Amino acid sequence: MTANELTLVLGGTGKTGRRVAERLTARGVPVRIGSRSADIPFDWEDTATWPAALQGVASVYVSYHPDLAVPEAPAAIQALTEAATAAGVRRLVLLSGRGEEMAQRCEQIVRESGVEWTIVRASWFDQNFSEGMMVDSVLGGALVVPVGTAPEPFVDADDIADVAVAALTEDGHHGRDYELTGPRLLTFADVAKEISVAAGRDVRLIEVPVEAYPGILAEAGVPDEFVGFLMYLFTEVMDGRNAHLGDGVRRALGRGARDFAEYARTAAASGVWHTP
Repeated sequence: MTANELTLVLGGTGKTGRRVAERLTARGVPVRIGSRSADIPFDWEDTATWPAALQGVASVYVSYHPDLAVPEAPAAIQALTEAATAAGVRRLVLLSGRGEEMAQRCEQIVRESGVEWTIVRASWFDQNFSEGMMVDSVLGGALVVPVGTAPEPFVDADDIADVAVAALTEDGHHGRDYELTGPRLLTFADVAKEISVAAGRDVRLIEVPVEAYPGILAEAGVPDEFVGFLMYLFTEVMDGRNAHLGDGVRRALGRGARDFAEYARTAAASGVWHTP
């Protein structure tokens, strides 16, 4: 790929997509944001928007909304790869999920697309605690989750973005599966302690019965469709199957992954966890 070729960043306003777009722009790479609100809109649920969004694009960062874990994801990824190849796209970088059956199907679709591909496979983002679904819990002083003691390889979204940008802009990443994790396995109790230290106030872990969790989420105003996704994550994906570290950050970038403690210090310094 050359520096003046256009890259489409799907999910370009999300946690990883926004970071990918910012990094590409800083490198002088032309970027098209793939979102429903973009000047040239892209809507996963409206394939009529895809041809214009893909026109003139050489590479695509594929971040599927809501998540590759959902049953409809493989059909959507299949349709996208076909549309992308028909439009002349030469490189696809797929953000995938660790330990998710549907995500594995989507990975295979991208591998068989006939274009250059890279799989960027990650699990729970550190930033879920500062930019996403858990920030209100942190502000409230308690992580309320239906989890046991199985550790998770929490990963920083900045590392994900760095790897994705390398795969989008550099040679040598075609045909690579990058397993991205942080450098340590952490339980949610560990996470609560790390955030407490960084934020300078107590954040507790409160474990609740799985059957009570949907009601707790609904009471907190979480949309119904997202309740089902969270239940899937906590009851299946986060059952210990991902309790091992990957070396994808080092393989892709030649450096170690960012530790959760460093992320927590940065998040705390930003003021996101500040309460009056």
